[in-house]
Amino acid sequence: MELKHLRLVKTIADEGNIANSSAKLFLTQSALSHQLKEFEERLGFKIFARKRNQWDLTEEGVELYQLANNVLSSIDEKLNQIKNIKHDSGGKIRVSSECYSFYLLFSSFLRDMSLLYPNIEVEFVYDATHQPIPKLLSYDIDLALVTIKSPNQSLSSYEVLQDEVCMLMHKENPLSDKDYIEAADFADLHLLIHSYPLDTVSVYEHFLKPNNVLPQKISDVPLTEVALEMVNADLGVMCIPQWAIQSFSDQKDLVFRPISMHGLKRSIYIVVRNADSTKKHFKDFISTFEECQAG
Repeated sequence: MELKHLRLVKTIADEGNIANSSAKLFLTQSALSHQLKEFEERLGFKIFARKRNQWDLTEEGVELYQLANNVLSSIDEKLNQIKNIKHDSGGKIRVSSECYSFYLLFSSFLRDMSLLYPNIEVEFVYDATHQPIPKLLSYDIDLALVTIKSPNQSLSSYEVLQDEVCMLMHKENPLSDKDYIEAADFADLHLLIHSYPLDTVSVYEHFLKPNNVLPQKISDVPLTEVALEMVNADLGVMCIPQWAIQSFSDQKDLVFRPISMHGLKRSIYIVVRNADSTKKHFKDFISTFEECQAG
């Protein structure tokens, strides 16, 4: 038994004849009669007693009509509830991160969000980069992407990605012969970072700082294309996440090396205010983002 059969029975019973019913169901009278006959044969009993232009329910048909009413009204009610949930789950989510490179994670995610949740508007607040947690607490943004789980009791943190930071260098750099890069190797290097402050640079905060090592020279180069040209000319090195390596795969003179014997691994968290963590459009945002990174 299919829903179309229940709708067919209900419509014919409500309209009282096949002519009006075919118009309501967007079927020809011939197609409607054929579907009804096929359904009756499958059930093994007549649903309607035909009397000229009047179609009356049989005893079995009355029971089937009541079933159709109950099922279809329940379905319509639930569909309306779903529409209301979708309508009420929209809104703007202002996003920022602790690092400009993190915005690269949103490319495929934004496409999925626009298709699945057209009522949710995602706005990037670039001015809050490097200070997303203070901006989250001051209500200047609604969601932060960071590498350290926030200890603030008014915030909720969700781990959405685990990645690894590698060193990108020219193939003629002496370090390219090593299996992995050690902390002491940075002491004589020119490290290219996207921007200051240093505590927002993962390789410094999670590796160099704990080992009390500072590169010989550090330059902030906001444009990735410019930094890449400098690395291509063997004028410095960059540290980039593993998921970004594919962007440089066509650069034949560049090599990647792990940082430390076990790799410089880190977790990336989405942080929101507790009051927003239960809102549907925030939960949809977080789950979709996590799925995009997993895929």
